[in-house]
Amino acid sequence: MIQQAPTQTIIEEITCNGEVLAIILPSEFRQPGIHFFTPDSFSQQLAYMRHPKGKTIKPHIHRQVRREVFYTQEVLLIKSGKLRVDFYDDNQDYLESRILKGGDVILLIKGGHGFEVLEGLEMIEVKQGPYVGENDKVRFSGIDGSQADTK
Repeated sequence: MIQQAPTQTIIEEITCNGEVLAIILPSEFRQPGIHFFTPDSFSQQLAYMRHPKGKTIKPHIHRQVRREVFYTQEVLLIKSGKLRVDFYDDNQDYLESRILKGGDVILLIKGGHGFEVLEGLEMIEVKQGPYVGENDKVRFSGIDGSQADTK
């Protein structure tokens, strides 16, 4: 059972001018089956899967498929702790912030982002490679914690 995520879920989209900058999948999300939260046009796909004991997934390999990627999209899996994520538009203007906790997942799609660790943090980052160091990003001055508009 593969389906698009229901619209009345607790999944949160951060948007600016009608474009999705990020998708937050909170740890509380629990739905049976497979739920994709991203359209096919995204270079990184985010899905949640919940299956009962005994479910099998047939062995498979992935075919070599040429893909063209223009922007790095990254997934952060928060294992423990708290992280404030600050969102910026493409002009580096601050928009708003969110706090993620252990078990939360975020897909960063567009725009800018910055972080502040609020509690000791363990997280996993997944993104397209290879990582090309400082040539991979443009750094800019962001807000400090006192300016955060956390929703």
